[in-house]
Amino acid sequence: MTQYINGYFEGERSLFAEQDAQLSGVTFGQGESPLKESRNIELDDCSFTWKYPLWYGRNITVRQSILESMARSGIWYTKDISVSDSVIQAEKNFRRCEGVELKHVHFSDANETLWNCDNVRLSNVQARGDYFGMNSTDIVASHLDLVGNYCFDGAKNVQIRDSTLLSKDAFWNCENVTIMDSKINGEYLGWNTKNLTLVNCIVESDQGLCYVEGLTLRNCRLLHTDLAFEYCSGIDADINSSIDSIKNPISGRISAQNIKQVIMDERFIDPSKTKIV
Repeated sequence: MTQYINGYFEGERSLFAEQDAQLSGVTFGQGESPLKESRNIELDDCSFTWKYPLWYGRNITVRQSILESMARSGIWYTKDISVSDSVIQAEKNFRRCEGVELKHVHFSDANETLWNCDNVRLSNVQARGDYFGMNSTDIVASHLDLVGNYCFDGAKNVQIRDSTLLSKDAFWNCENVTIMDSKINGEYLGWNTKNLTLVNCIVESDQGLCYVEGLTLRNCRLLHTDLAFEYCSGIDADINSSIDSIKNPISGRISAQNIKQVIMDERFIDPSKTKIV
């Protein structure tokens, strides 16, 4: 296996199609696509300062490394990549990747990050940016702290636990989402989604949980949440708090400690199809 220790590379495609290599303390200066088409690469304590560093890679391991702000669009079309104990300053990372594992990673600018990826594992990830996780599938996340609107739009088969999400319009247009032991704060949560389950969660949302098909809540608190459940069907909700208001649910069962206002407009829904306790 080739070893590069404390090296410096610049220029376009400086290590193009590198295979079976270990890089330690290496800095990639100005020059696009330094490790494009690489295979079986281990990077420790490395820095990327320019664009598109890891496109079309296979079997990549990154530890204790940095992608600086100009390394935007840095990891696209790559399969089987693990990043741990690292900082990513650049936006638009991880596009159309397969087999992504991120542990103890901090994204300072996560705008449009993790798009159209498959088989994603996130653990102890902190991210700030809009449109995180759009159209990705088979995601398992724990201890994810995310600040940014429109997260996971269009995602499928998502499991999240022990996390905090501050996000307007989170989980729109999704399928098969389960969130456990987490806090979600943001307007219009979960619209146009199929099979959304929340367990032991705290939710604060203006007009949250509307237009959902197959909505389950277990031991959740809906704090300062109003006009909830509008045009939701297949509701099975146990709420361990008061709800400010609910509006025009299509069908199901809603149990709460107190509901301050119930709006049922017979012009649009059949009130008999929803049981409210």
